[in-house]
Amino acid sequence: MADAQDFTKMMQDMMSAFSMDPTTMQDAFKTQAALAEKMSKVALEAAEKSTEISAKWTKDTLSKVGEMTTVKDEPTDYTKAMTDFASSSAEMAAENMAAFAEVAKKVQMETVELMLAAGKDFSEDATSAMKKATATATKTAKKATATMAADKA
Repeated sequence: MADAQDFTKMMQDMMSAFSMDPTTMQDAFKTQAALAEKMSKVALEAAEKSTEISAKWTKDTLSKVGEMTTVKDEPTDYTKAMTDFASSSAEMAAENMAAFAEVAKKVQMETVELMLAAGKDFSEDATSAMKKATATATKTAKKATATMAADKA
């Protein structure tokens, strides 16, 4: 009758071959942290610029409201003031929306550039880790095969 072979030693050797290399984890963490830092910088710059646009828009609108609310001599002057306010509001809205669109476009371009660079970095890190893991696994498989052949003999 055939004896069941004990695979415990072989499995232990195989699992030890796949132990995680701390430098690989550190490199991956550093790469991810660098990407997060760059993405945060892009987001913060966009938020700052958007806040500046909003503040300027609000200030300009309030000054136009102030002009509109002054006392007029003729009733038709109130109509003209309202028309001027509506016209300038529409013009300011178009200008400020274009400014917001520029901020969004810049964020989009910078994000794409960062993601492409990060993809390249992650790909290089993964390739390096896989080459190392493959070499170690091959070495361990050869060792396990040799051990099994020696056990059978």
